[in-house]
Amino acid sequence: MTYNIRPVCTLNDNKLFYDLPKSIYQGDSNWIPHLKQDVEYVFNEKKNKYYTHGSCKRWILEDKQKQVIGRIAAFINEKKAYSFNQPTGGIGFFECINDKSASSILFDTVKEWLTEKGMEAADGPINFGENNKYWGLIIENFSFPTYQGQNYNPPYYVDLFESYGFKIYYNQIINYRNVDDTIPEKLIKKAKNILSDSNYRVETIKKNNLSKYAEDFRSVYNESWGTHENFKKMNHDLAQSLFKKMKPIIDEDLICFVYYKNFPVAFCLGIPDINPIIKKINGNMNLIGKVKFLLLKKFIPLKRINGIAMGVHPEYQRKGIEGAIFLDLAERVQSKNKYKDVVVTWVGDFNPKMQYIFESIGFYPVAKMATYRLLFDPKAKFERSPIIK
Repeated sequence: MTYNIRPVCTLNDNKLFYDLPKSIYQGDSNWIPHLKQDVEYVFNEKKNKYYTHGSCKRWILEDKQKQVIGRIAAFINEKKAYSFNQPTGGIGFFECINDKSASSILFDTVKEWLTEKGMEAADGPINFGENNKYWGLIIENFSFPTYQGQNYNPPYYVDLFESYGFKIYYNQIINYRNVDDTIPEKLIKKAKNILSDSNYRVETIKKNNLSKYAEDFRSVYNESWGTHENFKKMNHDLAQSLFKKMKPIIDEDLICFVYYKNFPVAFCLGIPDINPIIKKINGNMNLIGKVKFLLLKKFIPLKRINGIAMGVHPEYQRKGIEGAIFLDLAERVQSKNKYKDVVVTWVGDFNPKMQYIFESIGFYPVAKMATYRLLFDPKAKFERSPIIK
């Protein structure tokens, strides 16, 4: 079959790029579209700050009838690309029919572009931005409902990636528990010791002071994960932007901090899962979509919590703080009978300490994603992502 691949250049190309998933997932009830405006932001050079230290290019693939059957994006984050053994770029927003010759053209094209720019490897599917969205490929449990910003893919994508030569760089574990599940007694005892200590306090956020909490979040985040290659330190502007974007859907009960003598040492960050509403508005938060969103929010109960992140300052780990912050959260949420269950977006298998924490407070793995890596030189040594010690 004859294929034609070309870069996204015109407004019509752009539309074709965004419209392709609708045909790929036609009839698939598990698929929920990404917010169109969020995806457009990724490719907006004036808005996405990653363009100040990186580059990006997109392509669409057509069959001989000029029907779009595939798409892909490639990007280079110059702040991160050279921190690996092989200079490494990224690929993402991959969609394709179940045809290896078609997917190979897409992969060949991004590989050629990245090679010309000095890259020796590519990670994917990832985002030209933060790793809390559009990151990873589902490899286990394709029917578990996705959270907002999570990639979704049919099972055959795994074969398309692996048959081309991509290998799993790290797994991304999605954890789950019911809100009303009992908390282990051992955890409760240690948590109560923390909560009874006057030096510690747990505080839920207030929307009228988000700037302060964003900075507290950044402080703990950077101390907890900033030294690992998969978690580059967060700057002030990014933390402020993150909380500003979350503000419309923040439930103050779901984000809390632990302070030791007024110094932030831990946080738990969750938001209501809005994907049931996103599905109803077909992933478009334009003016009409916003009006629909506000109306549907009154009639569609949001029963799931997305646990985006939990972090504890290294000097305060193993003291029971993880249990204290979750016990406080659980008691507050359970008493209001508002939510049914909690999904922790993903924990990399390079972070076994964090996975242990979630399992110790009653979570269990329910689905798995993976970030793959392709080494352009097949003779080069492949290594999995290093473990956080």
